[in-house]
Amino acid sequence: MHTKTGTQMERALRGEVTAEMVQVAESEGWQPEEIMAEIAAGRIVIPANNRRPRESYCGVGRGLRTKVNANIGTSKGFSGLEFEKHKLEISIECGADAVMDLSTGPDIDAVRRALIDDCPIAFGTVPIYQVTVEAQEIRGAIVSMTEEDILNAIKKQAEDGVDFMTIHCGLTLEAIERLRKHPRITDIVSRGGSFLTGWMLHHQRQNPFYTQFDNILEIAKEYDITLSLGDALRPGCLADATDRGQITELTILGELVARCRAAGVQVIVEGPGHVPMDQIETNIKLQKRLCEEAPFYVLGPLVTDVAPGYDHITSAIGGAIAAAAGADFLCYVTPAEHLGLPNESDVRQGVIASRIAAHAADMAKGIKGAADWDRSMAKARKDLDWAEQRRLSMDPKAFDPHPHTRNETGCSMCGPYCAMKIVSDYLGRPPGSC
Repeated sequence: MHTKTGTQMERALRGEVTAEMVQVAESEGWQPEEIMAEIAAGRIVIPANNRRPRESYCGVGRGLRTKVNANIGTSKGFSGLEFEKHKLEISIECGADAVMDLSTGPDIDAVRRALIDDCPIAFGTVPIYQVTVEAQEIRGAIVSMTEEDILNAIKKQAEDGVDFMTIHCGLTLEAIERLRKHPRITDIVSRGGSFLTGWMLHHQRQNPFYTQFDNILEIAKEYDITLSLGDALRPGCLADATDRGQITELTILGELVARCRAAGVQVIVEGPGHVPMDQIETNIKLQKRLCEEAPFYVLGPLVTDVAPGYDHITSAIGGAIAAAAGADFLCYVTPAEHLGLPNESDVRQGVIASRIAAHAADMAKGIKGAADWDRSMAKARKDLDWAEQRRLSMDPKAFDPHPHTRNETGCSMCGPYCAMKIVSDYLGRPPGSC
């Protein structure tokens, strides 16, 4: 009999079906052994810190429903814990599969722990944020952070129950040199990437996330943290997409995926931000090839740079294309992207826009159950069954305004001239006959 120790990947490699695998299989319409085999191969992960048991787990990866993440977190001087807790509630209510705490405001530890306590879904962080904020506050400069600071932050966040972490380990001195030789309009838009670039150039030393990667793997293995290999050189505008810096980093991330798997550590890879529509599929296929089919987590991607205030739409367009091409995990983008810290309304719109993109892609990929949902909605519309339509809605609250405009004969758009009702009457097909 197998002992119940090790990461999800290690246990899968031993042929052990875990309770988390069974739950994911049931929610996705798979057999548990199929989930186990894909985790063993590294094509599916279950973010599940072994210090934070919870009721609900989700799988991310090939053949599963496309998952959606919502970013929350404090910003110094502009938000507080209660504000972020409310955004967490909205994210969960709107159907996010995961949230990430990107806090840079006061008392990062207390905020993270309070959010984790209220979070029933996968919880992620970006450790470099805490490391740099504390280096600035304690020693007066971001570049004063140390390798020990980084490892301590990762360990502390793991102990708190964080399920997955963005680790900016592919940004090397070589990649920065490629960026110098092939300059961009927006340079580096990743906050973590900018912090590390400043540190590396100031000290003329290699990225500590890269040099300390074996130690990071030890921590990840101990707590079964899913490492999310960050894209510090993701393009910040369409003109910078798919350039040498981005591809150099992606190549390095592919090599680190192999090291994660050799250590029995679950791993996903993060992908680009701004990408023209005609390059999205190429980016996904390139990542899957270089990273050996590791689950791919994309920010958007945004398909145009000229729609501030509507970037939840520009990212939903790109997200649908990316997920249909094989991306597995969408990080939401809100209307506040490029403008400021998102509020509660922005969070709701961001989650729903990304969920629409994810579901549209799942339809295209033939994911189990995706078409059934749409077929049920179609039948409810044919029957003018407004209660059922609301129940099936991705965002039932969006269904509620103006209830007086709908009744059993139609809505206020068509009134007595409802096309479906008229044709049903003439064809002799009453509601419920489909």
